[in-house]
Amino acid sequence: MSAANAETLHPFEQVEPGSRRAWIAVFGGLIGAFMAILDIQITNASMKEIQGGLGATLEEGSWIATAYLVAEMIAIPLSGWLSKGLDIRRYMLWNCAIFILASLLCSVAWNLESMIAFRAMQGFFGGALIPMAFRLILEYLPDSKRAVGMALFGITATFAPSIGPTLGGWLTEQFSWHYLFYINVPPGLVVMSMLAYGLVKKPINWPELKNVDVTSVVTMALGMGCLEVVLEEGNRKDWFGSDLIRNLAIVAAVNIAIFVYLQFKKKDPLVNLRLLANRDFSLSTIAYFLLGLALFSSIYMVPLYLSQIQNYNSLEIGEVLMWLGFPQLLILPFMPKLMQRFDNRYLAGFGFFMFGVSYYMNCHMTADFAGPQLIASMVVRAIGQPFIMVPIGMLATSRLLKSENASASTVLNVVRNLGGAVGIALVSTLTDNLGRVHLAQMKETLPAVSPLANGYLQQTAGMLQAAGSDPITASQQASALLGQTMQQQAMVQAYNDVFFIMAALLMVAVVSVLSIRKPIAQVPASH
Repeated sequence: MSAANAETLHPFEQVEPGSRRAWIAVFGGLIGAFMAILDIQITNASMKEIQGGLGATLEEGSWIATAYLVAEMIAIPLSGWLSKGLDIRRYMLWNCAIFILASLLCSVAWNLESMIAFRAMQGFFGGALIPMAFRLILEYLPDSKRAVGMALFGITATFAPSIGPTLGGWLTEQFSWHYLFYINVPPGLVVMSMLAYGLVKKPINWPELKNVDVTSVVTMALGMGCLEVVLEEGNRKDWFGSDLIRNLAIVAAVNIAIFVYLQFKKKDPLVNLRLLANRDFSLSTIAYFLLGLALFSSIYMVPLYLSQIQNYNSLEIGEVLMWLGFPQLLILPFMPKLMQRFDNRYLAGFGFFMFGVSYYMNCHMTADFAGPQLIASMVVRAIGQPFIMVPIGMLATSRLLKSENASASTVLNVVRNLGGAVGIALVSTLTDNLGRVHLAQMKETLPAVSPLANGYLQQTAGMLQAAGSDPITASQQASALLGQTMQQQAMVQAYNDVFFIMAALLMVAVVSVLSIRKPIAQVPASH
């Protein structure tokens, strides 16, 4: 079809950047991305209820979350190629429609296997909405409004996972776990109507779809899928002590190596990894990785600590985590103005520094450190996150060509998700291992403090006898309570160590963003 004919058939071939129609498309994409990111975390606080409804064990139930993340990790690198071939409008509408369908299917899942299949379906089609929202900001907003778009994307990327457990716990408590999936339907339909209006319908680009490198698609899917399973399930299965994890790690390493080689060799790669040769983009990806690592580690560790040490239920955990989300809404509207007055590198450095400080505030906990004591650090963390997400997006893309936007969006979102997966795997492994180390040290030093231990045992046994237990039972119960106390203290020390390690890693991110070259001067805002 000639260009003239195409123009005749599609009179609105180009949407004016920054127009009302463009903003509607951008907001539709952002709401879609918000839904997709929210669904990563929304089931976490309600996993016990879902497992009970499906008759699954705790270990089996972990695959409900893993299936979503694996499918999402595969979908994101494919989004650039598929959106070019199918056209952005058609691609996003199809993904949103199937995401809604998958959500409804999750709500009627009849066993664990069906739930895993439907969650994978939900993750694959929802995952594609995340990089596409980022791309709409780059392509449908003028340079002078891009900071506003990045601020809005920051809400989806950091606020959604922060409130996911809170919202999930509340829905399950008030209604049932099925509403975790029903909730996607109304906003999903709104997103589809916004995208249908805001984006221009274009014909399918069959040559683009047919000329794809199948080897790149296969190696990417196998490599990223297996890597995600290794990171999600490794700690539960004793890492390389498990044949499954060891074999999957080998498959992931081989396929990712082949995929990277093909991307550098091909003239028209599936994902343009040559962007990593750009110093500023490469440093930005490191910052994105550490952002994902820190953000998802926090959302993983805090609920685990509160449930394991303080015996909080899902709703009580949600009431603590909301302090990580809602303060961001007070800061994000001011980010575009701040970015006009200050260097983006310093804003991002400040954000990472505040994030690190918030972790450091949690590395001196005791067994009495519960939800109210965690709120201060959560608020500091919430203050830091907007200063990271918005400037980093601008720094990463300021020197890129428009033709490189699709690959840039893919790389940055994959790296952030990969950072999250690595972060969760890292903190779960460190917490378990350091907990065992501290418990072993306590047991070694117990003989040295045996008079104190004996005094504790005698006092506790006396209290239990006064409550009605016989001497032998009271002695056994006192020993068990001492063991539980030691276990609790060991785990608290392990959490302290992990929070300190995360604080140190975030200082690396500060150095990373400050090493980026001074950004290209931005278009001044109109007065």
